Amino acid sequence: MIENICIGCGVAVQSEDPKELGYAPPSAFEKETLICQRCFRLKHYNEVQDVSLTDDDFLKILNGLGTVDGLIVKIVDIFDFNGSWLPGLHRFVGNNPILLIGNKEDLLPKSVKREKLVKWMKQQAKELGLNPIDVLLVSATKGHSMDEAMEQIDQYRNGKDVYVVGCTNVGKSTFINRIIKNVTGERDIITTSHFPGTTLDMIEIPLSDGSALIDTPGIINHHQMAHFVDKRDLKIITPKKEIKPTIFQLNEEQTLFFGGLARLDYISGGRRSLVCHVSNELKIHRTKIENADQLYEKHVGELLQPPRKDDLNHFPNLVRHEFVIKEAKTDIVFSGLGWVTVNEPGAKIAAYVPKGVNVMIRSSLI
Repeated sequence: MIENICIGCGVAVQSEDPKELGYAPPSAFEKETLICQRCFRLKHYNEVQDVSLTDDDFLKILNGLGTVDGLIVKIVDIFDFNGSWLPGLHRFVGNNPILLIGNKEDLLPKSVKREKLVKWMKQQAKELGLNPIDVLLVSATKGHSMDEAMEQIDQYRNGKDVYVVGCTNVGKSTFINRIIKNVTGERDIITTSHFPGTTLDMIEIPLSDGSALIDTPGIINHHQMAHFVDKRDLKIITPKKEIKPTIFQLNEEQTLFFGGLARLDYISGGRRSLVCHVSNELKIHRTKIENADQLYEKHVGELLQPPRKDDLNHFPNLVRHEFVIKEAKTDIVFSGLGWVTVNEPGAKIAAYVPKGVNVMIRSSLI
């Protein structure tokens, strides 16, 4: 018997148990392209069903990459570079070459020079232990630089299979859909969404010379903010268009709240401007440090949201991390939410994020 595979997420399709992975009604098997019910609902109604795959399942699939001979294409979200980085990938992939692609470059202000960005990515990759054969920037949604990416992939793969890897939400399936559309003219074959964990198993797309382009499941990075917000609020924190940096002139002892999801205290360093790079939909609220705790307790879920009022029971407490900015042009990065740029050294800052979310400093992206 030939196993039926869902073209949307790569999982084996069955019609016995509606609660199990890969369920589709019997009528779905008569259609030309087979799609499971989960993908159908995601595609047509933007409904998400929770999945029974564990992190171990994802890791098993990744572990298999060390046994293959091919080109690994690693995709990161340039807006959430650190949150969407797959740590330790070089340990999984054996001797296979890695091409690093930064997706969603359309979200960054147009004033940013692409050559500088590529240089920045190379330097960050090196610091994170990865030595890619090349670094590219694309926007899979808009189609920017996708032809160039396809040419590079074709050049580097030397007739071998291509494995596309990345965290959830980096736009991996959108990237592959764009390639399929550019090559065949068919649209949106693989299910894409901004919900974590859409692709559930390997999806093989045949290439003209007998090898294949393989979409692997998005690995879930638990320290991303996306896992702490209500599904309805993902569209508030996930930018869809170019972000407009917001500049705040801050005195010492002032606080910025990013909705109710994160907080930044500017403790000392004289009056200075801080540049915030977050989704345009996310409201930033300024107050004094002395009033901040009280304001948060009173207004989180209302004035300060997301999170929503009805999510507060299972929303983690904010944890404080303190930084002294020693270098000029430093970003304070809130994983999955954005970053704040401090242009001159000498500032003392405390950043608060939900317990489990990463916050860090890096040399400025912009």
